[in-house]
Amino acid sequence: MALFAIADTHLSLGDDKPMDIFPGWDGYVHRLEKKWRELVRDGDTVVIAGDVSWAMSLEKAVRDFTFLHSLPGRKLLFKGNHDYWWTTRKKMDDFLSKSGFDSLTIVHNSAEETEDYAVCGTRGWFYGAGEKNGMSGESGSELENDRRIILREAGRLEMSLCAAKKTGKQPVAFLHYPPFYGDVICDEIMDVLEKHEIKLCYYGHLHGPGVHKIAPREIRGVKLTLISCDAVGFTPVLVR
Repeated sequence: MALFAIADTHLSLGDDKPMDIFPGWDGYVHRLEKKWRELVRDGDTVVIAGDVSWAMSLEKAVRDFTFLHSLPGRKLLFKGNHDYWWTTRKKMDDFLSKSGFDSLTIVHNSAEETEDYAVCGTRGWFYGAGEKNGMSGESGSELENDRRIILREAGRLEMSLCAAKKTGKQPVAFLHYPPFYGDVICDEIMDVLEKHEIKLCYYGHLHGPGVHKIAPREIRGVKLTLISCDAVGFTPVLVR
């Protein structure tokens, strides 16, 4: 049984916000499905590290969830900055259960076991996250707001990693936001990864020309790999 990962599927089957309008995203749902079915088998697990669906509510995400449920494997869903359908853990779990989406599992302040790994992580955040340029140009109030969010996300990451450690299996961490932009590092997030001696961390969020050229980077002993859809050719990445 294999573990795969991808991020930023940005599904919009039940809404009118297709990604096809962006360069490189033409026919992305078909391309994703084709690559997925070529690689993933029913006993495998696929992590989707945020920005799963553009839907504004769980009800409006049904077609997107139906599509994912139809694909082979178990799917572990993390929150991204565009997952507006995301609500409380209980509401999401109840909705997935009542809808029969038993191949979809939410990971939130928790960890999920695979054959050899414990999948864990959180959405993450960054100073000036909307600007992708660290703290440049932010006011004091904006910086303080970012810090509150980052500390909350660091706490969620801590909870998830602790849950992973309890399984006795090797933790693999997933973030939606990268814990660095250029030479600027989000110490609050990296401190947690380093504390728990995480070796592998996958992230998404980054798009556009050239993202496919972003190579894995090691920071403080953590190998950080970009897995946003357009960066990996809409192909689930083999973790193990």
